[in-house]
Amino acid sequence: MNLANYETLRKILQSEGFSLKKSLGQNFLVDPTVCPRMAKSACDKDTGVLEIGPGAGVLTRELCAEAKRVVCVELDEKLRPVLKKTLADKDNVEVIFGDAMKLDLEKLIKDKFSDCERIAVCANLPYYITSPIIMMLLESRLPIDNITVMVQKEAAERLCATVGDRQAGAVTVAVNYFAESEILFEVLRDSFMPPPNVDSAVIKLAVREKRDFEVLDEKEFFRFVKACFAQRRKTLVNTVSASMGISKDLLREALKRVNLPETVRSESLKMEELCAISNFLSGGENR
Repeated sequence: MNLANYETLRKILQSEGFSLKKSLGQNFLVDPTVCPRMAKSACDKDTGVLEIGPGAGVLTRELCAEAKRVVCVELDEKLRPVLKKTLADKDNVEVIFGDAMKLDLEKLIKDKFSDCERIAVCANLPYYITSPIIMMLLESRLPIDNITVMVQKEAAERLCATVGDRQAGAVTVAVNYFAESEILFEVLRDSFMPPPNVDSAVIKLAVREKRDFEVLDEKEFFRFVKACFAQRRKTLVNTVSASMGISKDLLREALKRVNLPETVRSESLKMEELCAISNFLSGGENR
């Protein structure tokens, strides 16, 4: 069954009375080269794969060919008959209907992948929920090895930017804290049915086993980072002082400790510098 063929997919969807929902960001892949590349990048025969939002099962079929086991979480109940048909010949896949943001994914992984050497997440994520899903997966500290997802090209560039570059933001820092990121390849808009208004890219996040930087208070670190990028055109002293109520004198002292000028903007700071400033503000330095 070639689900990457436009007519094949259209006939299956029509036969089950399924219509695409813009509200759920449903755009199905019809480029035959994309899903095999994603699957090979994400897993091997010893891997259990959690797929979020399988849609019609285009990527799912490729994951089944590469992985030991695939478990899909799909929000839209109306896709039940579609997936039953498109995955009928696959014996290493299970579809669970529910909201991935609300399910106990730790228990799901423990129950479904106990005999797998490693766990990966692979998904073609709806654009509107890209960052929340990725951050939920990372912040939950699930026992996963990597996350391979297709996202809007602009989001991919932001998520995979180097901390300290102009494209970087608070989400860049958060992703970098938990994982090493890279853009694998771009996907043009005409690879989808219906075509979205933007191009996409496939990114891979390799979850860090250990970090090269130290954060004394993780909660305060992320609060500080969020404040840093609240008004990115302003200096760090001004925006953090306004957002967190920290005195400008203390912020200037923190910058001085890491040899940075008081006029520095947050967007130019490297990961190690953000960590050092946060640690100083958390009382980790003798000040």
